[in-house]
Amino acid sequence: MDMKASILSVALKEGEIRSTAVAKELGISRQYSQRILRELVQEGVLMKLGSTRGASYVLPKYAGRVTWKFNKRFSNHNLAEHKVLEDVEGRAQFRESLPENLRSMFEYAFSEMLNNAIEHSQSENIEVVVEKRGDTLLFWINDFGIGVFRNVMQKRHLKSELEAIQDLLKGKTTTQPQAHSGEGIFFTSKVADVFSLESFGQKLIIDNVVKDIFIEEAKPSKRGTKVFFQIACSSQKHLSDLFKEYQTDPSEYGFDKTEIQIKLYTLGTVHVSRSQARRVLSGLEKFKSIILDFDQVPTIGQAFADEIFRVFKNRHPHIKIIPTNMNETVRFWVERVGK
Repeated sequence: MDMKASILSVALKEGEIRSTAVAKELGISRQYSQRILRELVQEGVLMKLGSTRGASYVLPKYAGRVTWKFNKRFSNHNLAEHKVLEDVEGRAQFRESLPENLRSMFEYAFSEMLNNAIEHSQSENIEVVVEKRGDTLLFWINDFGIGVFRNVMQKRHLKSELEAIQDLLKGKTTTQPQAHSGEGIFFTSKVADVFSLESFGQKLIIDNVVKDIFIEEAKPSKRGTKVFFQIACSSQKHLSDLFKEYQTDPSEYGFDKTEIQIKLYTLGTVHVSRSQARRVLSGLEKFKSIILDFDQVPTIGQAFADEIFRVFKNRHPHIKIIPTNMNETVRFWVERVGK
C-alpha cells in the first residue's frame, strides 16, 4: 500500500485530518501515521495546524477554509509581545495559510494592542484570543487594569472618558510620550474592518465597513480594557497604503495627517460652541493636514466656525484644514468666517 497516497486520499475526503484518525482509518499505529504526516509536511504536500497532540493537517488549498482558535492567559511579568505573536503564529500556521498583506496587518495590529496592554494597563494578567472563522480573522486582548479611557483621561487631565475617546481618535495620543508615538490605536482602528475598545462601561466601535464610529454604554461594566479586532481574510488592504493616506509627504515617512469626525463633539446639540471647537483642536497642532468631517452635523455655531477657521488658522498658518461632507448651513458659516 502506498501509505502517503492513502493519507492524501483521506485528507482530500475529510478536509482536515489528525494522526489518530488516520491511524484508525488505515489500520496503522499512531506513531507511524505521525511519521508519514511529518514527511508530507516537509514535502509541502500537507500543512500542519496547531502543535503537539492537538495538531491537524490539511491540503494547502483547504488551509484558508479551516477554523481554529488560540486562547491563552499570560502573566504580565516580563511579557514580550513578539514572543506571544510567535506562539500564536506557530500554532496557527499563519505564514502558510494567510496572504502576506493580511499577515502584515495582523502582526502590526496585534503587536501594538498587546504592547499597550503590557506597558499601560497595570494588569497582572492578560488574556489573548485569536480566532479564524471561515473568511474572518479576529483577535481579542483583554486586561484587568486601569482602563484605556481612564488612563488617558487622568494622564492628560481631561474632564471625562468621552474626551479621552475623542483624543484617541485623533492619533498621537499617548500617556508615555517619551516611549510611545501614540499612533498604535489610530492605525489599528484604520486597518481593521471592525475595531472596538471597551473599558469601565464605555465602548468605542469603529466600523470601517459601514464607515462610521459609535460610542456606546456597555453593560455590565468591563474592568480594564478589552480590545477587539476583525478583518476579512480576503481583504485587499495593504498596511503601507494605509500609512501613506496619513502622510502629507510619503517620502518623509511622517504621520502628519489626521481626520476628525465632528459629530463626536456635538453631543446631540445643534449649536456647537467655541469651547467645543477648542476640544476638537486640542493636540492638532502636531499635524500638517487636518480633515474635518461634518457628516451628520446639521449646523454649527458661528463661534465654533470662527475658532477653527479663523483663530486656529491664523495661529497655525502652516496647517491645512480640509472640511468635508458639509451641508449648506455648515458651509455658510465655514465660508463666512474664513473670508
